[in-house]
Amino acid sequence: MSSEGIISVLVRELSLSPSQISATIGLLDEGATIPFIARYRQERTGGLDEEKLRDIRDRLEYLRLLGDRRETILASIREQDKLTGELEDEIRACTTLKDLEDLYLPYRPKRKTRASVARERGLEPLAELIWEEETITGSPESHARSFVDPDKGVADVEEALQGARDICAEWINEEVDLRNGIRQQIQRHGILQVTRTSEPDERQTYREYYEFNSRISFLKPHQILAINRGEREGILSVKLEILEEKALERMGRFIITNRNSIFTGHLELAVRDSFRRLLFPALEREARKELTEKAEDHAIQTFAENLRNLLLQPPLSAQTVMGIDPGYRTGCKVAVVDGTGKYLDGTTIFPTPPQKKVRESIEVMDRLIDKYGVTLIAIGNGTGSRETELVVAEMISERKDRRSDEDLHYLIVNEAGASVYSASPLAKLEFPDLDAPMRGNISIARRVQDPLAELVKIDPKSIGVGLYQHDVNQANLSRKLDDVVESCVNSVGVNLNSASSSLLTYVSGLSRSIADKIVSHRNENGPFRDRQEIMKVSGLGAFRFQQAAGFLRIPDSANPLDNTAIHPESYDAALKLCTSIGVAPQDIPESVTLFPVKFRNLDPEKTARELAIGLPTLELIMENLQKPGRDPRESLPKPLLRQEILSMSDLREGLELEGTVRNVVDFGAFVDIGVKQDGLLHISKMGGGRRISNPHEVVSVGDIVKVRVASVDEQRGRISLEMADQTSQEVP
Repeated sequence: MSSEGIISVLVRELSLSPSQISATIGLLDEGATIPFIARYRQERTGGLDEEKLRDIRDRLEYLRLLGDRRETILASIREQDKLTGELEDEIRACTTLKDLEDLYLPYRPKRKTRASVARERGLEPLAELIWEEETITGSPESHARSFVDPDKGVADVEEALQGARDICAEWINEEVDLRNGIRQQIQRHGILQVTRTSEPDERQTYREYYEFNSRISFLKPHQILAINRGEREGILSVKLEILEEKALERMGRFIITNRNSIFTGHLELAVRDSFRRLLFPALEREARKELTEKAEDHAIQTFAENLRNLLLQPPLSAQTVMGIDPGYRTGCKVAVVDGTGKYLDGTTIFPTPPQKKVRESIEVMDRLIDKYGVTLIAIGNGTGSRETELVVAEMISERKDRRSDEDLHYLIVNEAGASVYSASPLAKLEFPDLDAPMRGNISIARRVQDPLAELVKIDPKSIGVGLYQHDVNQANLSRKLDDVVESCVNSVGVNLNSASSSLLTYVSGLSRSIADKIVSHRNENGPFRDRQEIMKVSGLGAFRFQQAAGFLRIPDSANPLDNTAIHPESYDAALKLCTSIGVAPQDIPESVTLFPVKFRNLDPEKTARELAIGLPTLELIMENLQKPGRDPRESLPKPLLRQEILSMSDLREGLELEGTVRNVVDFGAFVDIGVKQDGLLHISKMGGGRRISNPHEVVSVGDIVKVRVASVDEQRGRISLEMADQTSQEVP
């Protein structure tokens, strides 16, 4: 497909203008990143956001892959001397790999099949007699007799007819329109039947699928992935069914056009054989594959949305944090980090079984809190979390009795991935003298101070906000999650003089090796004084600088624009704008409160023309002059902090509480309400009588929500919640 053809397809599919598509493709081919294009090339793309840009990128890659496959197929058919002008036009018109492969099916080099064996035995002419339906005299046997040849493996008339039917069955299977017709029947009326095998399901994980039937059009993504996993584990048996006789009737009408042919009966046998042996098994595999791909895409999208919300949780900066990694036999690791995340001190306490040294543990924590001025305690949510939380709550209560003015709180932190980080080369490099558990505990404490900066050090798949993430296509998952992390990092911006190499790696235009070189340069030469100075880093040329500079912040730079999202290429325009409204460049930091008043009477379009920049660039400059160094996360609600604790026995039906959304899945959300077990806020109980089709319409990971206890099953450790009136709360 030509470039013009690709643009035409993208225009039609994405409902965008040719100029937007063309400009985006040009920028992508130049090597520009999605964040850079979205923020600094809006004039060229017509204001496309990251989501649209990624849609273009992904579909462009698919169409180019399709183009490569198309040329391979055309070359193959051309070599067989079977390529007609009409066939080439059909192939070039395909916009999906499935349609392309359907057209190629009759010409694909085949492994040894029943039909190919029959051809080797010279039975294709007999198959053509059956297929053409023009013979109306004699008997099939009389026509087949001349093809009997024991030397070729055709012992008798029946073997000759069977071989000819095998060839016809293959031709039937290769009929594109017929395949599409059966596809439609499967999509509209196909039923997935699931039964339990004899394999044990000790935890009854798949109980709801032991006897399960559903039209495939009604299946939900999480059901498909659960059934697939149960099938892989040998616990479930799965098959797809359609009304066979209806399918055979459709095929018969399509294939058999002359009921007067003496071979009609044999053609009917070939139709039935083709359906059962070739067509339906292939389309069943295809349908199951498509169901799985759609379910995986949905699961990946859900994971990505949860990850974005987790990464963009507001930082509790400038807090001195005590991190506690709970445990039983080996005790609880304690680490204290200052407001910048610097490790200050650490030890191990044993407040949990089997030792249960509660009083000694409280004394140790008291001493560390007093010594370092701890303002917040972060408790990991792993094994022993509940018992550790009880001790921390008791300690805070005792301290309140002694110091009523002390504002000490704790919160529960999702520790997923902390152990992955603790064993990583990066953790060993950061803390070479500490053991792995302590390194993981420092990570827990730092997650509170800046979730984004700390979580980027961990493989996104290990962060624990997905569903069936290990069952989906790992390459697709990794790419999507990398897109999310890249988007989050660049939307927030990165302090060039404090960011880790892990954080810098995700900055637009930078790679892992360049990020490492930036940190090395910083360690050897001291902090960067301005953005231009990073050009001294080996390997960071003009293009990388262009892609990265606008996302890097230097709060202490002599140039105040270095602490904004204004790109260096727009500095001249920004300074001219300041001069035009009477603000000297050196006075920019002190003029923040003046800018809104000064900008109020500006004519944006006229000003943009005078400055020779586009309107989007002018708007970006004006926004950042008013809010230099702004962190977009600051406007979000802060995490829920606690001082007291509840147990499941404290819960009762109707009790209203505040909780933190830990994970959002297809069927609802899991909410931490301060007891050992997260409660399930089912999708059916989210809307207050209003039907909700997607939980993300109502909640996101990290949200603070008011919920009402619907039911409690202490024996099974299950709490059912419903959305409460968000204007009232009952205190337990």
